[in-house]
Amino acid sequence: MQNNIIYFDLIGGASGNMILGALLDAGLELDVLRAALDGLALPGWTFETKRVTRRGIAATWLDVRVDDKKTERHLRDLIDVIAASKLPAEAQATSARILTRIGEAEAQIHAQPIEQIHLHELGGLDTIVDVVGAVVGLRLLGVERVVVSPFPLARGRMTMAHGNFPLPAPATLALLHDAPIVGVDGERETITPTAAAILTTLANEYGALPRMTPRAIGYGAGTRDDPTPNVLRVILGASASSSAVMESIVELETNIDDLNPQMYDYVMARLFEAGALDVTLTPMQMKKNRLATWLRVFAPIERAAELRTILLNETTTLGVRERIVQRYTLAREIILVETEFGKIQTKVAHRPNGTQTITPEYDDCARIAREQGVPLQLILDAVKRCAQTSDATTYWGNHFSHGKETHL
Repeated sequence: MQNNIIYFDLIGGASGNMILGALLDAGLELDVLRAALDGLALPGWTFETKRVTRRGIAATWLDVRVDDKKTERHLRDLIDVIAASKLPAEAQATSARILTRIGEAEAQIHAQPIEQIHLHELGGLDTIVDVVGAVVGLRLLGVERVVVSPFPLARGRMTMAHGNFPLPAPATLALLHDAPIVGVDGERETITPTAAAILTTLANEYGALPRMTPRAIGYGAGTRDDPTPNVLRVILGASASSSAVMESIVELETNIDDLNPQMYDYVMARLFEAGALDVTLTPMQMKKNRLATWLRVFAPIERAAELRTILLNETTTLGVRERIVQRYTLAREIILVETEFGKIQTKVAHRPNGTQTITPEYDDCARIAREQGVPLQLILDAVKRCAQTSDATTYWGNHFSHGKETHL
C-alpha cells in the first residue's frame, strides 16, 4: 500500500492563489475543482488562469475574481457561508478551522475578542474560495499526507487597513507559531496570512523533501518578477515506504503531587476534547519522598497552546515543559467490517515485513455486545475473521477517503 503525499516547496513564497495554481499545474482539473466548489452555493465568482513564466520557470497563474467587492467582514460571516454550503462535513470543518485560525491571529494582534474582529483584507469572498479550494483540491488529488518546507520570510513594510505595517505581516507571523521559518533577502511580502493559515492547518510535517516517488510536479505563480522565481512548487507522489512515516508532534509534560486523583479523569477528557493524540499518567516519587504523577500529553503542534492552557487552568501544576518530538507511525487504515452483528470500525496496521495487524474498535464492539447480549470476545473474533475475508469499505483517518463509501 502506498500513501499519496504532497510536498509544498515554498521557493518564492506562497499565497492562496499560488497554492491553487500549483495544484492545477500538478494535474488538478480546473473544471473538476470548479464543480466541487459549486457546493459553496456562492454566486458571483470565477477563476482566471493563464500560463506564465517566472525567471524562466513555466507556471500556472490563478486569480479568484468576485463580483462582491466587499473586503471587510466578521469571521462569523465567512463561517456562516461554509456552514450553509453543500460541501462534505469534513471539508466544512477543515475550512472553518483555517478561517477561525485567521480570526484568532487577528484577535491576538489587536487584543480584542474574536467575535469583534473585522477581517479587512481577508474578509472578501475570494478568501473563502482560496481556503475551500485548497482543502477540496487536495482531496480531489487523493492526498493523504502534507509536508511543507520552511517558510521564507522577508522584511519590509506594507500598507494595510490599519496603516503602514512591518513585514512579515503580524497575522502571518502569528499563524506561523511553531512552524519553521527562514529569513530571505528583499523587502516584500513572501507569505500571505491566507497561505500561512492553509498550510499550517493542513501540514502533517515540516522540513526537507521527504522520501517519495514523484508522480507530478506543479508550479503556482505569484505576480512579481523577483530575482528568486516567484513560484510555489508542489511535488505529488507516493511515499517511498509503506511502513513507518515520520512526523513532528509536540510533547507537554508536568509533575504533579497535590492534585485530587479524581480530577485526572476530567483533565484527561478535556485534553482529548482539545485534540490530544494521547495522554499518559505515570506514578513517580519526587523530592522529600512525595508521591506524584507524571502527566504527559502528545498532540499536533498547532494544538499546543490550547492544551498548555488546560494544564495550567485545570491542574495544580506551576509549570509545563514542552518540546517538539519526532514519531514514526505505521501506514494504517480504518475499515468498516460487515459482520453478523453489524458494521464495526476496525484499524488495520501495515508492518514493514508485509504483515497486517487487525484491531477492532473496542467501543463499537462493547456497545454491540451490550445491545445484543452477546459475549464481547465473540464479537472481537468475528470482526477479525470477517476483516480477513470480506470486501471491506476503507476510509482514511486523516480525512481523505478512498473506497466504496465516503465517511467525512
